Amino acid sequence: MKIFLDANILVAVLNKEYPIFSLAARIISLADQPKYTLYTSPVCLASAFYFAEKKTSSSVAKNKIKIILEHIVIVENLRGAILKTLENKRVHDFEDGLEYYVAEQAGCDCILTENLKDFYFADLEVLDCKGFAEKYLVK
Repeated sequence: MKIFLDANILVAVLNKEYPIFSLAARIISLADQPKYTLYTSPVCLASAFYFAEKKTSSSVAKNKIKIILEHIVIVENLRGAILKTLENKRVHDFEDGLEYYVAEQAGCDCILTENLKDFYFADLEVLDCKGFAEKYLVK
């Protein structure tokens, strides 16, 4: 399963933000299992770094990003994703559009975010950590 991680999931893990941290960290640990691949974008990483740096320091934030990158594939924001974002009249938030089309371009099965309403235009499955855990982790 290919899972795209929105910036707020990365921030929750990097900054140990409860109550999301526990589930988000568990989901990121799925990257160690062959049936899961986790993705994010440079835009999400930049946002996550910004908030991690505010809470700690630049050097600590950089180290945390390096560690998390051992588990996540970075998908580039390519021209096609940018153009689709610009052309889709249903997309009102440019950043959310970029993340959506990058996830689509990577062939992701779902987008994991704590802001479900941001992806109101999505055809891909969009879940928060709790919804993902209930659907895919609890048997």
